[in-house]
Parts: sequence; C-alpha cells; structure tokens
Amino acid sequence: MPLPSQDRDFGTWMTAYGPGLRRYFRRRVPEADVDDLIQDVFVRLQSAQVTAPIRNVEGYLFAIAHNVLISRYRRQTARAAFLHDEWVEGRDVADPLSPERIAIGQEEYRRVVAAIRNLPPRAREAFELHRFENLTYQAIAQRMGIARDSVKELMHRALVRLAEEMEADR
Repeated sequence: MPLPSQDRDFGTWMTAYGPGLRRYFRRRVPEADVDDLIQDVFVRLQSAQVTAPIRNVEGYLFAIAHNVLISRYRRQTARAAFLHDEWVEGRDVADPLSPERIAIGQEEYRRVVAAIRNLPPRAREAFELHRFENLTYQAIAQRMGIARDSVKELMHRALVRLAEEMEADR
C-alpha cells in the first residue's frame, strides 16, 4: 500500500490506515469501542500541531493508538476505583425505614407545622412566602407593602421563635 504523503488530508490517511487501526483495536477492546478509539487517534493526530513532516506515518499513528489505549485503561481503572470505593469505617449508613422511624418523622413534621402556625400572623406570612413560595425579601416586601428591612426583621423573629419552640418541645 502506498504511503500517503504529508500534504494529503486526514480523510486519505483514514482510508489508508483505518483498516490497520481497526484490526489493532479489535484485538484489544470490545467491537463497540473500536470506532471511537480510531476517531480518538485521528483527533489526536489532527490536534498534534506537527511542524516537521512525519517520516513514518504508520508508526506515528500506531504510537498514538497505543497511547489512546493507555488513556482508555487509565480512565476505566479510575472509574472502577471510584465505583467500587470501599466504605470507610465511621461513615454513617442510613437506617432502614422502620415503622418507628416513620412515626418519629411524622411526629417531627406535626411539631414543625404547629410551630409555624403559632407564629404571629405577619411573621408567618413572610416566612411562608419566603420558604414555601421561594420569594425574595424584596418581592415579599412589595407583596406585603412593607420595607425590605422589615421583611428581614420578620424572618429573623420567625426563625428565632421556631428554633425556640422546637427546642422547648424536646
């Protein structure tokens, strides 16, 4: 097979060396990965910015192919290590949902709802607009017809009161 000259385009190189690269990769990786790896070789070749002519194009391409395989195996090893990361001692493992845990959660929910209902009306309104409707302090101020600093003060009072009431119930 005649070697493509340095001035020919990558399409010609792909036609000339693609089948050899395909055989090279087929022996080393699953068939589904072959086309991607060949593409990686030519992408690396194109981005290499070689200033001098390549004397042995085939050798150069297969050196790139070898490096593409090494990169692939490194990525696979890193991914496998990440996915199979051992549990480190001391990590908290979530308790399985048990009827007791569900009952505790429901009781805690009732306590929070009751504490919100016990807030003064304007503080409760500001709190609900901010936490449940995701409004900004400025938007709440406009809706309630008050200053933004007043909304900050209402939110502060609401949060302090909720914290105190939740602590008192424990």
